[in-house]
Amino acid sequence: MSRRINFINPFGTTAYDDLINETLSHYAMADTALEVTHLEGCPADMDYFYPKHMVEASLFEAVKKSEEQGFDAVIVGCCYDPGVMVARELVDIPVVGPFEASLSMLSYYGRNAVIVADHVKAGSQMKDNVKLYGASERILGLDVIDWYVKDMVLDTTAVARDVVEQTAKSIERTGAEAVILNCTIIAASYQKYLMQGGEQAPFPILNPNLMALSVAESLANLYQKGNYQISRLGYYGQPKDAHFGAVTERTRQAWRTATPGLVNSYSAD
Repeated sequence: MSRRINFINPFGTTAYDDLINETLSHYAMADTALEVTHLEGCPADMDYFYPKHMVEASLFEAVKKSEEQGFDAVIVGCCYDPGVMVARELVDIPVVGPFEASLSMLSYYGRNAVIVADHVKAGSQMKDNVKLYGASERILGLDVIDWYVKDMVLDTTAVARDVVEQTAKSIERTGAEAVILNCTIIAASYQKYLMQGGEQAPFPILNPNLMALSVAESLANLYQKGNYQISRLGYYGQPKDAHFGAVTERTRQAWRTATPGLVNSYSAD
C-alpha cells in the first residue's frame, strides 16, 4: 500500500517547494507518495519569532486538512519544528519535526554532534530545542553560516560552499563525530551540491529533510497497519467535554473565516 506524506514548507510562499522536491523526492521509498506543499495566509519568513506565530496558526489548519485528505503522515519542514507539539494534539496521523527526527536518528551516525544553523537568532532557538528534546549531553556545540532562507534559495551553490567550510571547522573545534544541518534549506542546498557531484565530507552530515522523511515513512507504515497511536493521556490530550470541544471547533472556524483577508494581506510576499 502506498503511503502519502505531506512535506509542508511552513512559509507563506512557493519559493522553497521546488528545491525541496528536487532534493528530497529522489530519496523517498518507491511506494511513498511524497507531496511538497506550502502555507497560505501567513508570512513568507519566520526568522523572527513574531511572524512565526502566524505561520503556526496557518500550519495547524494545513495539518488538519492533511489528515482529512488522507495523508498518512505530515512533515513540518523547518528545523524550528514550529507547531509540531500542538499539531500532534489536533490529529491522529504522525507529525514529524526535522530537528527532532535528526536527534532521534543521530545514534545511527555517531554518538554526538555539532549543529550548524543559519544565523545567530535561529541558533538561540535551536539551543532551546536541544534542551526540550533532552539532547544536551550529545550536542557539543553550535555554529552558524550567517544566511537567511530567503537568500539561500537564490544561491544554493554558495550556501553549500559555506556548509563544506563551516562543518569542517565545527568538527575540528568541538571534536564531534557528526554534524546536524539545522535548517531545511541549508540541508537542501547541500544535498543539491552532492547530487551534482560535490565531494562527500569525511564525517556524517545529517540532512534533517532526509531524517524527517525516513521517520515519517516508518511511522506512516505503522499508522497504516494500525500500530501507531499517540497518547491522549497527558501532553497530547484532546478535549474530553463539549465545552472545550466547542472552543477547539470555534478556533478552527475563526481561522477559516479570517483566511481570505490574511491571504490578501500577505499576497505581496
